[in-house]
Amino acid sequence: MEQWITHFMEQFGYWGIASLIFLENIFPPIPSEIILTFGGFMTTKTELTYVGVTITSTIGSVVGAIALYGIGAWIGEANLYRLVNRYGKILRIKTKDLDKTIHWFERYGYWTIFFCRFVPLLRSLISIPAGLTRMNMPLFILFTTIGTLIWNMVLIYLGQTVGGNWHAIVYYMDIYSRIIYVALIVLVVFVIWKWLKRQRKHK
Repeated sequence: MEQWITHFMEQFGYWGIASLIFLENIFPPIPSEIILTFGGFMTTKTELTYVGVTITSTIGSVVGAIALYGIGAWIGEANLYRLVNRYGKILRIKTKDLDKTIHWFERYGYWTIFFCRFVPLLRSLISIPAGLTRMNMPLFILFTTIGTLIWNMVLIYLGQTVGGNWHAIVYYMDIYSRIIYVALIVLVVFVIWKWLKRQRKHK
């Protein structure tokens, strides 16, 4: 995949970067680390500029986030509640649990959107619950753009700085991603354990 990504970027330049970053949001397994660090490296040997790569990659990312927001809005809270009402007993989820989750997201959602832009996988998926809860669109775009811009600027700068050794940045970002994934798994297991413990207590 790495070879295909770099070849695509070399062939289509800014448009290639924007397109790949858009797809990375829709299909998270495409690694933004490769796109951004290689984009930074390309600024040292082509006519592409740091500002140009930063702007186009940010636009592609924000457009992808808006697309996922649209998917969440299309699904809607009403359909989510219908699923819980129909299958909640099987999944051991109550509507009041969903109420609490949505209320929490409405209260802290904007900062969640911002910080999740630095977390692999979640940086894409977080846009769906934002759409589900119909988060204020201008604020969603604002926090998404700021978080995305910081992430992109750092990785593009690192790719530009190390030049031909941009693979080293990808290597360390891969380690960072694995640590985040392990932390997320531990967090999910802990939340499930606490939830099951509370369910037993209520019984």
